[in-house]
Amino acid sequence: MAGIDDRAEAWTTELRAEQASLTLGADLGPADPSAYTTRRPIPQPMPLDRHGPARVIAMANQKGGVGKTTTTINLGAALAEYGRKVLLLDFDPQGALSVGLGVNPHNLDLSVYNLLMQDEVTIDDILIKTNVAGLHLLPANIDLSAAEIQLVTEVAREMVLKRLLRPVMNEYDFILIDCQPSLGLLAINALTAAHGVLVPLECEFFSLRGVALLLDTIDKVRERLNFDLELEGILATMYDSRTTHCRQVLQRVVEAFGDKVYQTVITKTVKFPESTVAGAPITSLDPSSSGARNYRQLAREVIAAHAPKG
Repeated sequence: MAGIDDRAEAWTTELRAEQASLTLGADLGPADPSAYTTRRPIPQPMPLDRHGPARVIAMANQKGGVGKTTTTINLGAALAEYGRKVLLLDFDPQGALSVGLGVNPHNLDLSVYNLLMQDEVTIDDILIKTNVAGLHLLPANIDLSAAEIQLVTEVAREMVLKRLLRPVMNEYDFILIDCQPSLGLLAINALTAAHGVLVPLECEFFSLRGVALLLDTIDKVRERLNFDLELEGILATMYDSRTTHCRQVLQRVVEAFGDKVYQTVITKTVKFPESTVAGAPITSLDPSSSGARNYRQLAREVIAAHAPKG
């Protein structure tokens, strides 16, 4: 990971030099993000005649405010629109995923915390069916913060979540885990349970440093706990075509990670905070918006990446 850190440092120096030399009307890279990421057509998903086994994807980045929860909600809703059964797991004590789907975390009798810490509680006991057909939620609230401490004394503490998800693996096509912005025991549980990690990366230069640390953690989990864990992809978020900075960052992210960067880029729009307030995915609140189109395209990419070959 030292190489990524060194490259991030070099890019920071380059960026400062470029910005210092910019003049009004200077020649910039294309504003359209597809100029940096597009490689091949993204096929329309085929309908399914059965569901499962689920692909478990952890949304992870220890840097906060990069779009993890927004991506979990809207990717989940878009996958459900394409006929996939999706389970969303709120694994952040702040309960932002639950709030974003219209659930008040303070009114929960049972949550993911109870699922983790009480043997008699099952997924069916806490499952909430959202207003989107085929999209279900396992909600969380501040109680989950206690689990980080209590799990320390558990046998095979890193495997608790993986064991709990096993009974429903054949009921869903995708299970998306919204991780908290840290690399503690809850995040390690999510990475141990997951097949892949989707990393939302804000189009901001110093985000690269956080990704270097996260990739190092992914490597350690793969070596010690989950041999099949993959980097699902890196998703550029909060892209603003009006700024030089965003264009430069996106270009360098693609240079660093190549095909691991999704072709889809999530552009910045006021519709995302509005959908959070409304407690609904942007695909439901404003189906024709750029944000809804972005997440439908991402859903097609995710489905295509795991479609049967041949």
